Amino acid sequence: MFSGIQEILVLVAIILGILFLPRILSRGQEKEAVSLKPAVELSGKMRMAIAASIIWPAAMAAFMQPWKNDLFLFLYFGPGPVVLGWILFWVYAGFIRK
Repeated sequence: MFSGIQEILVLVAIILGILFLPRILSRGQEKEAVSLKPAVELSGKMRMAIAASIIWPAAMAAFMQPWKNDLFLFLYFGPGPVVLGWILFWVYAGFIRK
């Protein structure tokens, strides 16, 4: 009967230690100001390209069901165009920067 309560108390002590120990140890140190500005500004086109890079293979996986059919055909039509598109963008961006 007491072993269940003791286990719960140990878990509570571990959780409290994880939450409060870093705060206790860093009281003497000053914190630097944190910038809320993201490191990289993403344009609308870049956000759309990232979203399409996630949605396209997921939609192709739902449509083609590679776990039932041919995996290589899925790789050709699923992540293949996404990888090719990002490679072409990478090469194009390299020419623009010169």
